[in-house]
Amino acid sequence: MSNDADGLPPFIIAIPARYGASRLPGKPLRLLGGEPLIRHVVRRAQSAGATEVVVATDDARIAEALAGSGAHVALTSATHASGSDRLAECATRLGWADAAIVVNLQGDEPFAPAAGIRAVVAALAASGAPMATLATPLAGSEQLFDPNLVKVVRDRHGHALYFSRAPLPWARDAFAVDRTRLPDGMPFLRHIGIYAYRAGFLRAYSSLPRTPLEQAESLEQLRALEHGHAIAVALSPAAFPPGIDTPDDLARAERDLGANAALDHHSG
Repeated sequence: MSNDADGLPPFIIAIPARYGASRLPGKPLRLLGGEPLIRHVVRRAQSAGATEVVVATDDARIAEALAGSGAHVALTSATHASGSDRLAECATRLGWADAAIVVNLQGDEPFAPAAGIRAVVAALAASGAPMATLATPLAGSEQLFDPNLVKVVRDRHGHALYFSRAPLPWARDAFAVDRTRLPDGMPFLRHIGIYAYRAGFLRAYSSLPRTPLEQAESLEQLRALEHGHAIAVALSPAAFPPGIDTPDDLARAERDLGANAALDHHSG
């Protein structure tokens, strides 16, 4: 059974939404355009054509804010180490079949493009890997050296070799001369933190012990790599604006939302 005319299989979108974000407490309930941030993310998920949209949260206030949104809300433990662990509890609680495709859409992505969400589903469906994610070319050397932006390198089959907050790959000769520009011909990629997996693998992932690299880099996908599981990495067909982690990010998103509304009004 395909999702629609483009042959995409059916998929569930699950959105982990934790109340106690360290840099922006209560983040899912922060207002964007006068509406809780999490409701914007739910609408993005719904626009991508999922058969079901679920928000997995640890706080009843987030559940209350989603009343009437059309999303199913699953209250989960507050002790999960990652968003994938939170969704694994959700998969078990809601009884998703092992073969069901689940997209992990971060709860701070109010501008996630539908084309990108669908692309990660296509990447999983086309790959023999149990997990898939997206990347996009880096815009410049400033992004390469920014530890808040995660970099990824791939093998010749499009599978992840490694993810890191460090500059990756390291162009030894070029950077010995100049670190202000990216040398030509190198695959510098920024990781986009959206994942697709089968529900069975999601449950298996959550049962794996946390790994040294995962904890050192604070990157949940490294747990899968360290335990020997492949991750397919596809290039996103659409831009993913940065997520919201800080008050400054929220202010930027407010400006972007206003600019988009003004553009839509003008074009209409």
